[in-house]
Amino acid sequence: MDPVALAALFRAVRSATDALAAPLSPEDQMLQSMDAASPTKWHLGHTSWFFETFLLERPGEARRLAGADRIFNSYYQTLGEPLPRLGRGLLSRPSSDEITAYRRAVDADVLRLLAGDAPAKTLALIELGLNHEEQHQELILTDIKHALYANPLRPAYLHDRPARDQSDRQDSTSPPLAFREFGGGVSWVGHPGSGFGFDNESPRHQVLLHDFALADRLITAREFADFIADGGYRRPELWLSDGWQLVQAEGWRAPLYWELRDGELWHFTLFGMQPCALDEPVTHVSLYEADAYSRWAGARLPTEFEWERAASGQSLQPQVESGNFLEARRFHPQVAPAVASKQSAGDETKSDRPLQQLTGDVWEWTQSAYAPYPGYRPAPGALGEYNGKFMCNQFVLRGGSCVTPARHMRVSYRNFFPPAARWQFTGIRLAKDLIPSC
Repeated sequence: MDPVALAALFRAVRSATDALAAPLSPEDQMLQSMDAASPTKWHLGHTSWFFETFLLERPGEARRLAGADRIFNSYYQTLGEPLPRLGRGLLSRPSSDEITAYRRAVDADVLRLLAGDAPAKTLALIELGLNHEEQHQELILTDIKHALYANPLRPAYLHDRPARDQSDRQDSTSPPLAFREFGGGVSWVGHPGSGFGFDNESPRHQVLLHDFALADRLITAREFADFIADGGYRRPELWLSDGWQLVQAEGWRAPLYWELRDGELWHFTLFGMQPCALDEPVTHVSLYEADAYSRWAGARLPTEFEWERAASGQSLQPQVESGNFLEARRFHPQVAPAVASKQSAGDETKSDRPLQQLTGDVWEWTQSAYAPYPGYRPAPGALGEYNGKFMCNQFVLRGGSCVTPARHMRVSYRNFFPPAARWQFTGIRLAKDLIPSC
């Protein structure tokens, strides 16, 4: 990127992170509700540590914040011994004000680099750091949502919801679920090479796909409630073995944040407890729940390559520009827009309308294990620990969510989480095999 444009982007991304933390008190910023989540103040410090460590640090120089190299190292073993994750919630010191000062010191030094004759390698590291920070913007919201829900008062992160548009109304209805068919064959997948991409999106390569169909919208809360009413959480034949064991051990009976109040379904949002709009996409479900629902519905989850093939076949830019991302500040999925469709005569399950909600709203679980692409090699040095060492016991999600920065979205983006994860904005899109007749 051009240094001037990169400097403007740096200011915008760093300011956006600060804005997400602004509604939180120092006490809020300390909260860590589980091992998988982190306190807000840790996110603020860690993203600055990332720039300082990989861009600014010089041998023999003191850190801009004493102890930052110990407490803000997330998992980079080659850089020292990281603080145990659950210890992040014990960091009453440094204070929130000290971490803010740390951010400003790092900001000034990065902008000073950009004002000079920065080499291409430096520019690339800054761009990586900004994409890394955008990942943490998303985590700030998902982590604080889980922490506030742990409070029996169910306090809100924000109290003033943005004005709802037509598709965000409580009484909006989603269009009937239909499937769009895609022909098989050899497809190219992975980052095309222009613009930013994480190393796990490369190398671009070919995959062989069989004919398949993809649901033209996400599964709704209403549809998932039907699964629950039909005994979905009590029927072991629907579940993967590990998932069934978790259902029994944890007592799962509904998605995370759902509550039944006087016969009415409510759920916890970043705006506090709200009545559930049943036609909005179901969210906060694990891979196990998504897979069980798919089995119950007579379908399956797509592979990540089917998703990418389908997404590559239509222009995503209009969906990204108008989609439900972090910038919309809804911080919750919304009902799919009604789009005209010419369905096949006598077959209302087939659709020719563009796939809706491919981007934003909820991350879509796939059945694909998070694994390296053919020819993948981690970067040398500590940055090689960014993605590669997590390619085990995780599943790939695609499409972004309502708390993902829109700039972050691209067809090749691969998110990944363990199959039991529910605190992220995760949802379901169904797929089906198309078996050719003999």
